[in-house]
Amino acid sequence: MVDVSEKSVTTRTAVAESWVRMSTEAFEALSSGETPKGDVLATVRLAAVMAVKRTSDLIPLCHPLAVEKVGCEIEMHHPDQVRIEVTARISGKTGVEMEALTGASVGALTLYDMLKSLDKAMVIGPTRLRRKTGGKSGDFEQ
Repeated sequence: MVDVSEKSVTTRTAVAESWVRMSTEAFEALSSGETPKGDVLATVRLAAVMAVKRTSDLIPLCHPLAVEKVGCEIEMHHPDQVRIEVTARISGKTGVEMEALTGASVGALTLYDMLKSLDKAMVIGPTRLRRKTGGKSGDFEQ
């Protein structure tokens, strides 16, 4: 693990997104709420939040962080794409980018799991860091 003991505590925010492309049939089922496994969007949001909180258990050498805020927004992009955006915020000595990226990734995987009976050929990606603020390296926006 990287030694962060000498770093200053600052407010740090990261926003990551993941896209899922699917068949029109799966997209329409998701849009109408008529899916085999129930409330897909609520499940995706919950999975994203839970993943943010468990990032250090999944990513080797990742610092466990006391995450103060997690948000998950889901956008439907007709006719066949869904965008999952996760925002994570902490006051700490290390960044929260991995938490946001993990949340977006697990949200996308959960969406796939919830809709795979309708479309096994769904494509996940890109998944990327959109922006981050705070810390020694400063702000980043893509």
